[in-house]
Amino acid sequence: MRLLVLGGTAWLGQQVVVTALKRGHFVAALARGESGSVPPGAVVVRADRSRPDAYEVVRTQDWDAVLDVSRQPGQVRQATAALHERSQTYIFVSSGNVYADTSVPHQNENAPVLDPLTGDVMESMETYGEAKVACENAVRDTFGGDRMLVARSGLIGGPGDTFDRTGYWPLRFSRPAVSDGRVLVPDVPELLTQVIDVRDLANWLVDAAENKVHGTFNTTGESIPLPEHLDVARHVAGHTGPVVKARPHWLMAQDIEPWAGERSLPLWLPVPEYAGFSSRDSAAARAAGLRHRPLEETLADTLAWERARPEYGHRRYKRHAGLSDFDEAELLSLLS
Repeated sequence: MRLLVLGGTAWLGQQVVVTALKRGHFVAALARGESGSVPPGAVVVRADRSRPDAYEVVRTQDWDAVLDVSRQPGQVRQATAALHERSQTYIFVSSGNVYADTSVPHQNENAPVLDPLTGDVMESMETYGEAKVACENAVRDTFGGDRMLVARSGLIGGPGDTFDRTGYWPLRFSRPAVSDGRVLVPDVPELLTQVIDVRDLANWLVDAAENKVHGTFNTTGESIPLPEHLDVARHVAGHTGPVVKARPHWLMAQDIEPWAGERSLPLWLPVPEYAGFSSRDSAAARAAGLRHRPLEETLADTLAWERARPEYGHRRYKRHAGLSDFDEAELLSLLS
């Protein structure tokens, strides 16, 4: 198979390239090279997707599949126009953020989506969902339903998660902020989580390219209640200290953010307004071959990766999600 990856230097794109190369496929990665390096073995095509000549080299070749992870509608429109006669399949990695209603659990791919972003450029993450809808529409308009695959991904986790959402909990349980080993967790037993391992998603995307799978799919992890997810994180970390639960209204009163960002607790989301955000129905993708490794393996491997990071051991290192040791200790003192 001849696979063209638009990107291939960031987390998921790199994993797709590695997976396809291991299977013996010819892989080319079109990228500026600013997000990282292209895995050895792939052909590197240096190009800036914001330029009109970005696809001059690859549009002269035939491809079995093109894989795109962009969030910029203008880039996707330009790519699909340049490659629609050269590629049999266009695979676009979208997001569950495209859905209009986050409160209804277990919705499938037929649930209503947001209105598409009207411009070519997503200026901020506030319009991420709308931008992904516009990207999906560009692929659908050019390639049609019988030559396109849209993978609406849930939260991606595993080794390499520099967004810090799936690594925070096993790392926190392995390295509590206070001497008696207490760890603060959100008390939301009704909240579901859906983490898909980056390696499992990459495997399925390459499978889909090989088998010419077409259509729109929710590609999420298995639905697991947040307390169960935290129990797995605690187990892989070997944590035996006390777990201190805090209700959402108390956390919000302390200016703790849900999901991500500074002073946040990853994976926590307010309910009922976000009851459907991490409980999408992915039965169609599973029927099309999506397989999940155990969450314990994902979190154990993520913890090992966290411990190997150059930042490990620097407690003043500012993460993209989670509480600092100082903030955690302060909150625990308020609850004691």
